Amino acid sequence: MACGPAFVDRLRRAWDEGDAVFPLDTRLPDAARRRLLEAAAPTIVADEAGDTRVAGRAVEDGDAVLVATSGTTGDPRVAVLTHDAVRASALATSARLGVRVGDGWLACLPPSHVGGLAVVTRALVTGAPLIAVPRFTPEACADAVRAGATLVSLVATALARIEPSLFRTIVLGGSRPPVDLPDNVVTTYGMTETGSGVVYDGIPLEGVEVDVRDGVVFLRGPMLLRGWRDGSAALDSDDWLRTGDLGAWQGGRLVVEGREGDLIVTGGEKVWPSVVEDALADMEGIADVCVAGVPDPEWGHAVHAWIVASPGHEPRIADIRAHVKETLPPWCAPRRVHIVEEIPRTALGKPRRTELVGRLDR
Repeated sequence: MACGPAFVDRLRRAWDEGDAVFPLDTRLPDAARRRLLEAAAPTIVADEAGDTRVAGRAVEDGDAVLVATSGTTGDPRVAVLTHDAVRASALATSARLGVRVGDGWLACLPPSHVGGLAVVTRALVTGAPLIAVPRFTPEACADAVRAGATLVSLVATALARIEPSLFRTIVLGGSRPPVDLPDNVVTTYGMTETGSGVVYDGIPLEGVEVDVRDGVVFLRGPMLLRGWRDGSAALDSDDWLRTGDLGAWQGGRLVVEGREGDLIVTGGEKVWPSVVEDALADMEGIADVCVAGVPDPEWGHAVHAWIVASPGHEPRIADIRAHVKETLPPWCAPRRVHIVEEIPRTALGKPRRTELVGRLDR
């Protein structure tokens, strides 16, 4: 069921009946949807045609939502968030954003991802007005603003398609944010396991603890998941979540550099893909780009770039390497370039690097 009034109403009814909700991404191919349904094990499947009872297993008392991870590094898992966690997230984020009487939310991101679902649950918990639409479009944003929406959660690709001043505040999550941001944009760091963003503009929300251990970010707070749907624990014995992200404190703010698995070590030098992507983003002839490390017998890993060329352009590797070297050390320059029609991304705009690397073995 896509985001919209019917989805919001069905979520309310499920909560009233003591059920939890698992929003399924209907855009997925049948095989992927079947795998997710097996992992979530629902007892009711609801769509526009109504409810169908199926053989699943009940959730625990207090469970509110089940959410699949984005799956950028493999098959997704299903996280379980309780009503207490959802409420803690809603109150902490609303307090940090200074949500006040007269504010209203626009929900336009897929509810199958925690960033989209959290807008809906935040509004339901706090009682803030909510406008829910099936998908993001610039027209939907403009219509929502005319109807009273002042707050919205977006990803970078959506932000680039609207006039930001339409909203009082824009919460930006998903992929790496653009370098130049309007003053009314708040960047967030979080994940499915944290029930949406828990660090806003580098500052943890009230009640959120952040610990960086050997460069790895650990999180603890009341909005974190209870556990995984398969029954396995997600937190350690002290309720800390190991995020798998590498980061550091800089000037009192948390700076997240990327996933552990994304870091490329080539010839002993460290290269962050997102830094190279940023360097190539402004190069003429490149419409989209993704960078990843590929195993290499000489260098350990080699920097590869997958590029979507702008119409009428044929980017050359010599020009691409030269462009990167203008602003970055020479070992950051891609050793191989692959021209592709599109970069596979999650619904929140994160590139699926492992998918691109995997294609090279086929």
